Amino acid sequence: MKRIVLFLATNLAIVLVLSVTMRILGVEPYLTAQGLNLTSLLIFAAVMGFGGSLISLALSKWMAKKSMGVQVIETPSNSTEFWLVETVRKYAQDAGIGMPEVGIFPSPEVNAFATGANKNNALVAVSAGLLNTMTRQEAEAVIGHEVAHVANGDMVTLALIQGVVNTFVMFLSRVIGHTVDRVVFKNEQGHGPAFFVTMIVAELILGILASIIVMWFSRQREFRADRGGASLAGKGAMIAALERLNSLHPQPLPEKMAAFGIAGGGAGGIKRLFMTHPPLEERIAALRAVQG
Repeated sequence: MKRIVLFLATNLAIVLVLSVTMRILGVEPYLTAQGLNLTSLLIFAAVMGFGGSLISLALSKWMAKKSMGVQVIETPSNSTEFWLVETVRKYAQDAGIGMPEVGIFPSPEVNAFATGANKNNALVAVSAGLLNTMTRQEAEAVIGHEVAHVANGDMVTLALIQGVVNTFVMFLSRVIGHTVDRVVFKNEQGHGPAFFVTMIVAELILGILASIIVMWFSRQREFRADRGGASLAGKGAMIAALERLNSLHPQPLPEKMAAFGIAGGGAGGIKRLFMTHPPLEERIAALRAVQG
C-alpha cells in the first residue's frame, strides 16, 4: 500500500510540475479551432515525455530507498556490512566511478539493484536474502554486475530512451487523432469525441510498441552488465552467480525497480518482448561464449 501511495503521489507531483513549467514557458495550447499547432504539440510532447522520465531519474535514489525500505550503511556495524561496503568501494575504483551509497533492503528474495542519476553518486543495494543465500564469491559477482550498470550509465541512457519514445507516442497519437477526426468524421472546426477516443487508443497501441523498444534495450544492457561484472569479479564467479539465481527462480523487483535488478522473471512467446531481463540461461550462455 505504501508503494502504491508513493507511486501515485510522485506521478501527480511530476504532472503538476510539468504543467506549471509549460505555463511559465508560455507554451500555447496545441489544440486550436483550426486544427493542431504542431510546434506547440511537439514542445508539449517533449516536455511531458522527457520531463517525466528525467524527473523520475532525478528522484530514483530517493524513491528506491523509500519504496524498497533500503537501509543505507553509513558506518558498517558488522563484518558483513564492512565486506559489502569495501567490495563496492573496490569495484567502483576499478570501474572509475565515484563511491556509490551502499544499502541493504529487507527481502527474502535474492536480488540487488543499482540506481541514480549520476554515476558518481549512485546507490547499490542488495537484499537480505542475497546475503543469506549466496556465497561471498557469488555475491561479489552480483555487486560487480550492479557497479557495471552504474559505470555504463545505464540508468541515464534508459531514461533518455524512455523520454524519446514517450515524446513520439504523445506526438503521433494526437496527430493520428486529429487526422481521423478531420478525414474520417469530417469535423472541420474544433475537435469532437473522435479525436479524443482515437488519441487514447493510438496512445495505448503506440505505448505498447514503444515498450518493446525500451525492453529490448533493457535486455541488451543486462548482457553488457554481466560482462562488466565478470571483468570486476571474475568470469567464473559471474557465471556461478547467474547459475545460482537460475536455480532459485527469484521473483523480480516491483515494476518501477524491475529494470535495475540482477534478476528478472522469465517468459516465452509474445511476453518475451516485454521482459526487462533476458532468460538467465541465455545470459549464462552469452557469458560462457565471451573469450578470456
